[in-house]
Amino acid sequence: MREGIEVQDLMKVFRTRKINQDRPWWQRCSSYLKPDYEEMRALQGISFSVQPGERIAFIGPNGAGKSTTIKILAGILHPTTGQVSVSGLIPWKDRQKLGYRIGTVFGQRSQLWYHLPAGDTLRLLARVYDLPMTDFRQRRDELVRLFDIKELLDQPVRQMSLGQRMRCEIVASLLHRPEILFLDEPTIGLDVTAKAIIRDLIHTQSVNEGTTIFLTSHDTGDMERVCERVIVINHGQLLFDRSLQNLRAHFIKRKILTFMTAEETLHLQMPGLSQLKIEPHRSVWSVDTKILPVGQVVAQVLQQAKLRDLTVEDPPMEDIVQDIYRAPALVRQEAPQ
Repeated sequence: MREGIEVQDLMKVFRTRKINQDRPWWQRCSSYLKPDYEEMRALQGISFSVQPGERIAFIGPNGAGKSTTIKILAGILHPTTGQVSVSGLIPWKDRQKLGYRIGTVFGQRSQLWYHLPAGDTLRLLARVYDLPMTDFRQRRDELVRLFDIKELLDQPVRQMSLGQRMRCEIVASLLHRPEILFLDEPTIGLDVTAKAIIRDLIHTQSVNEGTTIFLTSHDTGDMERVCERVIVINHGQLLFDRSLQNLRAHFIKRKILTFMTAEETLHLQMPGLSQLKIEPHRSVWSVDTKILPVGQVVAQVLQQAKLRDLTVEDPPMEDIVQDIYRAPALVRQEAPQ
């Protein structure tokens, strides 16, 4: 029976030696004999759980504690205090056993041998994970078909594009059928087409095999396409943990209105209304729906112009997430319980 992730009161404190270069040399020398330390709290007692098969986006700005968390979950770092269970194991105590149950993909670190063909790396990993050769070939072939990398197996990794390499990275991480896949910035540096391909493949893999996805990314497109739940962290504290749909419903306080009119320009001045773009016969406006109903704006436009077309859209997810980062206290107050 598969198990998920349980995190309770997780805290991580880093201690670094204080060296003041402005002090006289003899005082700097004495600091090596009796060093002073300063503490940095990377995680401040966070708690969450992930059920088997869930697809989680774990997001936050730089320095929020995302990488520290994922390294603890993968068994790379020890926490200062707190309890963690990943697939029924304590990561830093059972790291070798855990390696057979999880897969990891780090967008800026490769597990592929740079000068070897990708197929050779897959064979090496099969030995690492003690896969019988028959099982390895069957698993490799189904992943090769799904990720469309047949033509890449005999190509040295150094000759691949970033998108090609990332597809091979994910295949390598899924070779041993992990229960949980940790993805840290899997689409960083990729073009729009390559990002879409990677996102679709990750989503398909999770749906088909029930793989738990734990994804960290600064790209909200990754979150929207792959994940069903969002955990927001900032300054080592948990700000939000709800479904993606809940995040949209609760924190979207604006609407984007685009008017196409027979008249060349629109002149609107209303509380809660701001102009985003103006072109001949076309203008884009942001409406704060807490202050101003959308219908009132449309009525005002109809009084002064002949309306040819109107679109009403939600603001981009990136804007919503930035609002959460900027006002963490408000998020804690408003987040639904």
